[in-house]
Amino acid sequence: MERMPVISPPSRITDLVGLKEKGLVVTCRTGFEILPVDFQHRNNPFQAYIFLCRYAGEVDTDAYEFRKCYARGCPNNLCPHVSQAVMIANRYLQRDYQKLEQAGIKFDRRLFTLEEMTVKFDGYQEEHGPILAIHDYITMAEEGSAISIKPTLEFVPAVEHFANYKNRMIFLMVNFAITCLGKSHHYERCLACYPMEREVAEKQEKVDIANARLRLLFEAFDGASIQYEKKFF
Repeated sequence: MERMPVISPPSRITDLVGLKEKGLVVTCRTGFEILPVDFQHRNNPFQAYIFLCRYAGEVDTDAYEFRKCYARGCPNNLCPHVSQAVMIANRYLQRDYQKLEQAGIKFDRRLFTLEEMTVKFDGYQEEHGPILAIHDYITMAEEGSAISIKPTLEFVPAVEHFANYKNRMIFLMVNFAITCLGKSHHYERCLACYPMEREVAEKQEKVDIANARLRLLFEAFDGASIQYEKKFF
């Protein structure tokens, strides 16, 4: 009898963990890409770098592949600085690695490196202060700090530049406007993306993924008593 394939190919780390917990054999390989991307944010075109990890492997014998954007960085004030993006990407990558390890899924533990840019902007953190991710603010709220967060959600068009071709993409971005200890901060996350040419086929799936990631963050906000506006794509 022909074996039935996995119903839905995994498209998130959470999917891999869930399939492993169901007793399926899950393999995982990682591959990194740091791509120059032309973004069109409202009327402000700018170039940035996105930090991607491609996850590939098999669930039993069914092949899967998906990618996850961990950060976006540029050397201007239109998005987080490149040196910030390297560190933020690695912090979120390590959180995902922990989930895979706890589920018993084997993989190659590697981190993003961008040595030339990291060296070039080596003094950025000293000049602008420590680099905080959204989970740092959650921890601060759990420790008693009063924090409020206003998310802004946007579909941002962009063009990814590979060696021999270009991809026209839509990125689902959230910008968190954070008020903490009397100061205002901004923090952004890419929650999903899809090719423009496959908008009809993939948009709803990616919106669902982005909203699922938002729900997890909002649950953490609730647990830490953070005041926030609940918004979804």
